[in-house]
Amino acid sequence: MMNPDFNYTGKELPLFANAKNWKKYFSSFISKYIHGNTLEVGAGIGSNTLLLNNVSNATRWLLLDPDKNFSEKLKSLIEKKELPENCEVIQGTIFSLDNKIKFDTILYIDVLEHIQKDREELQYAIELLNIGGHLVLLSPAHNFLSSNFDKAIGHLRRYNKKSIRNVAEGLPLREIELIYLDSTGALLSLTNKILLNQKYPTSKQITLWDKYFVKISVLLDKFLFYRFGKTILAVWQKRVFLIE
Repeated sequence: MMNPDFNYTGKELPLFANAKNWKKYFSSFISKYIHGNTLEVGAGIGSNTLLLNNVSNATRWLLLDPDKNFSEKLKSLIEKKELPENCEVIQGTIFSLDNKIKFDTILYIDVLEHIQKDREELQYAIELLNIGGHLVLLSPAHNFLSSNFDKAIGHLRRYNKKSIRNVAEGLPLREIELIYLDSTGALLSLTNKILLNQKYPTSKQITLWDKYFVKISVLLDKFLFYRFGKTILAVWQKRVFLIE
């Protein structure tokens, strides 16, 4: 469980905020699962919210983040109409929410890897999810890619298909999608780990990756049948019984 009073010390969010091609790419896989009452856990500075909200059928969008500064920034963006009017903000963790509140979609975009007790997190998320609703996870993939960057921004782990299935094992979830994205990004991450050993990429490196390498990944990932990449995407649907 994440401390509701914590201050996020990572510095990567502004760097990746303008990675438009990457955000457009992963949103193309998950937008169809977003509808109705939607919860975005760990919304940060809202860099994913506008795009995902605009390409979905969400009627209400709750932005949840334990960081006070992020929460205030999100409220300001809503007041200035830089985020859609269906958005609202709560400062806290998912455990701050009453389990009587139900959502049709719950999003974890680069969040679960920061949470110590990830299984407990998902268990409570399921309590908040309507039957037939979708739980969407996007996280860094493969522990062999862990680097100083992961340490700098507080990643506790990276996931692969086996480990994410272990987290969800025994929960009332039906697996809908489980794939890897950004194959070229995985190679770049490995290069950074072996040769550069950077804590943070530069803005020029992010621009280069987003402008050129993501576009290559769009083609290469499909050729590889989404079996390799620096990011794992999981989508589950809540079901009535463990076995149906």
